[in-house]
Amino acid sequence: MANQQILALCNQYQAILLSEAPLLHIAIAPNAPVQFFEALRFICDKPANVEYWPVEQLEKARHSRPSVSTEEPLENTAPVVQLLQDTLHKALLLRASDIHFEPVEQGYQIRFRVDGVLQLQPLLPAHMAAPLTARLKVLGNLDIAERRLPQDGQMEIEIEQRKCSFRIATLPVYHGEKVVLRLMAQTEQTFELSELGMSPEDSSRFQSALANPQGMILVTGPTGSGKTITLYSALKILNQVSANLCSVEDPIEIPMQGLNQTQINTKAGLNFQSVLRALLRQDPDIIMVGEIRDGDTAEIAIKAAQTGHLVLSTLHTNSTTETVVRLEQMGVERWMLASALNMVVAQRLVRKLCPHCKEQLPEDIILPTSLWATALPHWQATGCERCYGGFYGRSALFEILLVDTALQSAIIAGMPAHEIEMLAREQGMMTLFESGCQAVEQGLTTLEELYRVLGVPHG
Repeated sequence: MANQQILALCNQYQAILLSEAPLLHIAIAPNAPVQFFEALRFICDKPANVEYWPVEQLEKARHSRPSVSTEEPLENTAPVVQLLQDTLHKALLLRASDIHFEPVEQGYQIRFRVDGVLQLQPLLPAHMAAPLTARLKVLGNLDIAERRLPQDGQMEIEIEQRKCSFRIATLPVYHGEKVVLRLMAQTEQTFELSELGMSPEDSSRFQSALANPQGMILVTGPTGSGKTITLYSALKILNQVSANLCSVEDPIEIPMQGLNQTQINTKAGLNFQSVLRALLRQDPDIIMVGEIRDGDTAEIAIKAAQTGHLVLSTLHTNSTTETVVRLEQMGVERWMLASALNMVVAQRLVRKLCPHCKEQLPEDIILPTSLWATALPHWQATGCERCYGGFYGRSALFEILLVDTALQSAIIAGMPAHEIEMLAREQGMMTLFESGCQAVEQGLTTLEELYRVLGVPHG
């Protein structure tokens, strides 16, 4: 019985039982928690010889020797390395953007985020949680023994002869530790503006804004709305030998040749503001700021846009006109904003209907004329073996606010967001919801999907 308890304890703390006679001989990571030794003394009254091994050595030893499970016989236990490889390979095949490893009461749950929606995978036994978490931590260079605090990092792994990069984040939860992997954008991404999904008119306006030698272009939207891809597509157009392109990012998501990329390091005191100030001394033509998070970063970026640089950045707002209010709340004066801002692009991603199984119902959908003037086709996501619940892939919706002299005057005058939106719509701006209705008309998505992503508008 004591032998089984020692094995269970070793499994719990990612330790290895090397031998039992004549002395108990155990290998464990250097920063082993005190609870391990207390539990060991409680279980076993004879002296123990404990060796401290580096986590990489422990990981190799654990997978090279037969692992002993106290819950399931060896022949029914898939090797952890192979199980993880198979899981990641399946995630890539299903085009998952995120992978969630979650300990739950019933076992160990894995979910893939496919086309923006989490999809449940077959449940694993609970005893797989600890070795899988340990394996992920080793790959991400995280502290294998730290289970009380969240950790994050990056990892690279080869899956089916393809090198993949993931962002890894751990979080203590009720039944153990949850791990989330975010697949970083792959190198085969083309970053062509034509592939973003903009209408020809919007694409033309966007390229005109990029042709300006100075000013600011902001891309807004929630996390996971495709802002990064839009920014890098813009940078690809601007990436010429004659121009000095610099970026400050957290983290560097997509390495790009010709772009001088700097990653912030808050522990070393390297934040967005300090890197931005340093970049301005690097004779830049174009500056990309990964995200404007505070008033200091916003002010430096706007001053750079006013002094002969083209600045591209992202912001978390719901619409183009709300961006003005958000920056004002950060402490940016409206006159500064009006003089620097060239364009604001708001975007969202909606799931596309599967072309193989989508159905059009006989009755059309009539919306209030203030929202959409004509009847919309009533599409139904049926679902087949080629898709997930009737959807396959995603398409971007755009709302593009071009800041001309009339809008500059409105911003300086302190006009509220809804009035700025009315003025912009009079000048031809299509809202996100109108862009979505256009996608429904074209049979790309459903009105229900539009409501899921944008909410139900007031009209």
